[in-house]
Order: sequence, then C-alpha cells, then structure tokens
Amino acid sequence: MNKRLISVLVFALVVSAAASYILYRVISAQFAANKNAPTNRVLVATHNLENGALIKDVDVKMIDWGGPVPMGALLKSEDALGRGVIQPIYENEPILDSRLAAKGAGAGLAAIIPPGMRAVAVRVNDIVGVAGFVIPGSKVDLLISGTPPKGTGGLGDMNKTLLQNVEVLSAGQNITKDPEGKPMSVGVVNFLVTPEQAEVLSLASNETRIQLILRNPLDKEETNTKGTTVAYLYENKGGLPPAGGKAVAPSRSKAAPVRAAAPPPAPAKAKPEPPPPPITVEVIHGSSRAQAKFAQENAKPGSEGQQE
Repeated sequence: MNKRLISVLVFALVVSAAASYILYRVISAQFAANKNAPTNRVLVATHNLENGALIKDVDVKMIDWGGPVPMGALLKSEDALGRGVIQPIYENEPILDSRLAAKGAGAGLAAIIPPGMRAVAVRVNDIVGVAGFVIPGSKVDLLISGTPPKGTGGLGDMNKTLLQNVEVLSAGQNITKDPEGKPMSVGVVNFLVTPEQAEVLSLASNETRIQLILRNPLDKEETNTKGTTVAYLYENKGGLPPAGGKAVAPSRSKAAPVRAAAPPPAPAKAKPEPPPPPITVEVIHGSSRAQAKFAQENAKPGSEGQQE
C-alpha cells in the first residue's frame, strides 16, 4: 500500500478520535451540571380535570420539576384539595392557582361563575336551542318576540334582538364542552350574564318568546338592529314604529297612486246668433235716389228676406 495513503488514514483516525473525546467531555460536563442542578417539586394533575371538578387526593401528585417553576403553580397538595376547577387542566400539567376556584367556593356550576357575573336559566326546546348545538362555551344572541305594551300601531307582533354575544355556561346539567361538538338535547340552558342582563333576561323569559341564535365564538362584533314586525313580511314594511306608536302608512312603490276622477267638463254655452242683415230698399225719384232699411222679423241665421 502506498505510504502516503497510509499516512492520510492515520491522520484522519487521530483527528476523529480527538474530536470524539472532546465531544464526550462536553456532554459529560453538561450532564453533570444538569444532574447537580437544584430541582423543585410542583403539584401536577394525574389525569385531565374538567370544569367544575372537585380536587381530591387521587387527582394530584408531586413531581420533580427541572427549570423555572411556572408562575402561580401550587407547591403543596393542601393548597388544591377541596377546590373546584374553573378552567380545564390536563394530565401532568402543573396546577395553577388561577385555574381553581377560591377556597370554600366548592365545585360545580357555582364555582365557575366569575366574580361579578350571574348564571340565568332559560327554558328551551329543540327549536329554541338550535337543534341541540347550543352547548357549554357557545356564544349566542337572544331574540324576543311579542307585542309591546303600547302596541305596534297595527304592524303585528315584533321581533327584536335583546342580548348579543352571550356565553352559554351550561346545557342542562352538563357544564363541560363536548370535544367533538356533538349536539345535546336539553330543556334548560344557563347563560353567563351581568346582574343588569340577568334582570332583563329573567323578565323576557316570562313575558315574551325567546329564540337563540348561534354565532361564531370568534365573532365579537355587536350589530345594532331596529327589529322587525309582521307587517314587513306581507307589506315590505319593517322596523319599529315611529315615536308615539303610530304606524306609518304603507308606501306604494310599484302601483301609481290612485287619484279621484276629474269631473266632466261643463257644456259650452251656445253663442248668441247674430242678427239678420236689414232689408234695403232703394227709391229712385227722377234723378235722385234714396235708400230705406227695414229690420227682418223671425229670420233664421243665414237667411235673407227680399222685398221688391
């Protein structure tokens, strides 16, 4: 074998061995540093915890946590036991204090109501509840239908948007969202509203008919609508009546307005008949001439009488 080729191979082996040794020392030093680094013990969930769940001993465990501890993570199991879950917690995820209800608040529906908010129940059916697709976490608009106290001036029942972008807190007795979004047929839906909205919604559920309108949860925009009435369905006349409750007269957009027939023209008066021309008599006496004129009696227009 060529000595030059052998020298190259030997040199390559020496370089690769040196590089491997250096890499080994670096990895060993890093591993030793991580091994000697201080670790913290944090509280994590042993399985997925849904909204409203009550934390028990079997739901949590302590583990070693390398690296920085998440802000708000609980470090003792006593801090979590007996508290309700207000936001979903997943398996082996550190339990944060912000995802649990306050101590003494218990679990279930009441625990997931934020401070300052209220839960109002409304009776629904398959039609009102959008065929069961109104589930916990959904956002809906609430429409009311009925007759105002002062009436609508003959426009019929009125339909108007009452509340918009309202969160569904629970559907029936279920306060957790179905991961697959399957519809649920329920008889009562609880909405998360403010105290003022709770008063409005409670009165509306007793005095009017309520219809739920499902909306995209990402759509936060509210639309200012004026409502509509039965008259719009038949006469293309919609919206709220003007102030005072009087209805606006329907406009005739296609047909021409009806006008009263003009009276027949009065008959023209007959012009008076011109008098007949007089009768002229010429008298010749010698070299002189004289004329005499006589008016006609009982002569018709256009006729002349002659006298010789």
